[in-house]
Amino acid sequence: MSKVNTNKIPILFTSILYILGLFLFLEWLYPVKEVTDTSNLNVFIIFTLFCFIITILQVHWSISFLLKGFGILFIINGLYSEYSLFSKIWFSELFTHISYNLQLVFSMQWQDLTGMFRSILFLIIIWLMSYLIHYWFVLMKRIFIFVVLTFVYLTVLDTFTIYDSTFPIIRTFILSFLALGMTNFFKEVQLEGIRFSWTKKNPIWIVPLISIVLFSAVIGYAAPKLDPKWPDPVPFIQGVTGNGPGGVVQKVGYGEDDTRLGGSFVQDYSPVFQAVSKEEHYWRIESKDTYTGKGWVKSDDSGYVAQQNGFINYGENSDEIETTRLDATIKFEEDVDIPKLLYPYGIKKAEEFYDLQQNPLDVDLLLNEENGEIITQLGNEEATIPVYSVLYDYPSYSRNSLRAQREFESQELVERYTQLPSSLPERVKDLAHELTDGYSNQYDKVTAIEGYFSRNGFEYQTTEVPVPGADEDYVDQFLFDSKVGYCDNFSTSMVVMLRTLDIPSRWVKGFTSGEKVTDFVEGDTSYDVYEVTNANAHSWVEVYFEDIGWVPFEPTKGFSNLSDFYTDYDSDNDDDFLDAPEPPELEQPELEEEPDPLTPEDEEDSVEAMNPNGDGSSGGGIAFQLSWWHYVIFGAILLAILFVLFKFRFQVRMYWLMNKLEKKQDAETYQDAYHFMLKLLGKKGFSKEPNQTLREYAQRVDTWYRTDSMATLTSEYEKIIYKNDFNHLRLSEVKDLWKNLIKKILG
Repeated sequence: MSKVNTNKIPILFTSILYILGLFLFLEWLYPVKEVTDTSNLNVFIIFTLFCFIITILQVHWSISFLLKGFGILFIINGLYSEYSLFSKIWFSELFTHISYNLQLVFSMQWQDLTGMFRSILFLIIIWLMSYLIHYWFVLMKRIFIFVVLTFVYLTVLDTFTIYDSTFPIIRTFILSFLALGMTNFFKEVQLEGIRFSWTKKNPIWIVPLISIVLFSAVIGYAAPKLDPKWPDPVPFIQGVTGNGPGGVVQKVGYGEDDTRLGGSFVQDYSPVFQAVSKEEHYWRIESKDTYTGKGWVKSDDSGYVAQQNGFINYGENSDEIETTRLDATIKFEEDVDIPKLLYPYGIKKAEEFYDLQQNPLDVDLLLNEENGEIITQLGNEEATIPVYSVLYDYPSYSRNSLRAQREFESQELVERYTQLPSSLPERVKDLAHELTDGYSNQYDKVTAIEGYFSRNGFEYQTTEVPVPGADEDYVDQFLFDSKVGYCDNFSTSMVVMLRTLDIPSRWVKGFTSGEKVTDFVEGDTSYDVYEVTNANAHSWVEVYFEDIGWVPFEPTKGFSNLSDFYTDYDSDNDDDFLDAPEPPELEQPELEEEPDPLTPEDEEDSVEAMNPNGDGSSGGGIAFQLSWWHYVIFGAILLAILFVLFKFRFQVRMYWLMNKLEKKQDAETYQDAYHFMLKLLGKKGFSKEPNQTLREYAQRVDTWYRTDSMATLTSEYEKIIYKNDFNHLRLSEVKDLWKNLIKKILG
């Protein structure tokens, strides 16, 4: 007698179902690049396709193992080694890495795992998922839990990270409901005994499914929607959890909302614009003047003045500033949306406005004379101008002139740019006065505070950056508690400390010069071409000097001031310059040797963990942090455990029931064991027909396995069910029959 055959689903339909599962799994991979520091995501996606293709071809497990294993070795070799894939040095290097990382795993030093090992674990997870997706979608047709988890995963990422799940949710809806519809259809067809040859000849059945799903998706996307009742749950959760470090994950780049600073961000090296210029310098956008204790706002955002013929009437350089007339050209990337003029210090005129096809544009410029923001308009609508040129007088600042003592003429300006919240802790003011004690002029006080951040334990990092709590001040937290952060932390802290000294200062936003990519000569003039990315978005400080104007300063550790300063060594000023006292060294706890200051290009490498005690010291202990690869490790271990349990689930259940029969020989336990045997037979293709008696079914099983155990076990089961006749001695005898028959079924 042969096993019961069920209608087999045609390979075409199983392939479609498996491909839908593949696309759903890819929705799990796409956000990885956005919310982590993972690079080369395309490599992992290609490996995913490779694994899924091998699985869908149903090659022998040994061949599949070899191919996928070779794929992992090939990728790891290409990403991390300069040696040939088949060289002994490479295999020795791989073995050393794996041995070292396994030691770290067993010692629970997760944060020290190497990138190579984390990548191996990630690839193994993809390998396992290629099998699990096939099992869930094709074999079991139980995909509901995976679909729900996919929706939960995307919504959580959309809520708590910078990943935008708007279109991924729509894609997931379409893919999920198509897959759910197909799996339920196949189940019904098999249950009713309908031949799949009918579905081949009449594929019209899939048309209503696709139509309904697409129609629902279109209606759901186009229909009007209520505003969210809880648009941003992050502040609430931070409040409940005590506003712990790293509570907010943002994406680096220019943005307008600075009301609440702090939190970690992920780097984004997407190009924003190219700048063609003779000098590298800041590209200014705007400044903000009101510090709230949590961030920055503009006190007056209404005074915009139209600029005529492209001439910019802002920031006139005084006679005490040496200038050089220069020109520069900016070309934005196509998808950038910054409807503002980016300009260097000393801007005089903006001209030659073009679109990306080099068609001239008629642009209106609106200048806010207070904060320097210049809005660009096309036809009375704010718009990004793809290409334009600027003329500017590049300033050079004399330190001697900046040190000259001058009284501020405008009391209104002083009041506006020395504003501070009443809640500012006194220790911020005390620190500012301590740093500048002994300095007699404004410039030396400014540079003393500017230089304070390059020592005294401060670190530039973009991860695990805290967000101030409800009763905490942003600057106070950075100066005395965390001492870790990025440009916003450094620049805001400098402005606030200067304001405690009644020195007018403001917070400025824009971009640094970017990275030089090439140069060229036009006539007799040589130009450099810089590529500026989102990672070059920056904030710095401007300080007001009477008769000179606003002068930029750079407090962020690892960055250099892009403006030009020089010193006149003449008889009138030499004594003052030489007599200027050295910046005082504050007493600090003994620190480990600090690394060399970072360059802007190395920002992303500075990810030292913040001390969990919050004292700002850089102790030698290991601070346990959960990063993305921690979850990869946990996920890999969890999937491995689940895979083993699933693979040997019947064996586990068998030994559990055997142990139960040994300890508890009663009717209920025997019924559980018998029902398990029936279920196992059903999985093997021996389902009991509706018109069959248990004895007929037992005879059929015994015939197939060439035994009489099933008949004996069934007879004992019927005595318990129909006669309530239970005998401990008989149960002890049939226990071995049950065990041996189960092993035959499994084997």
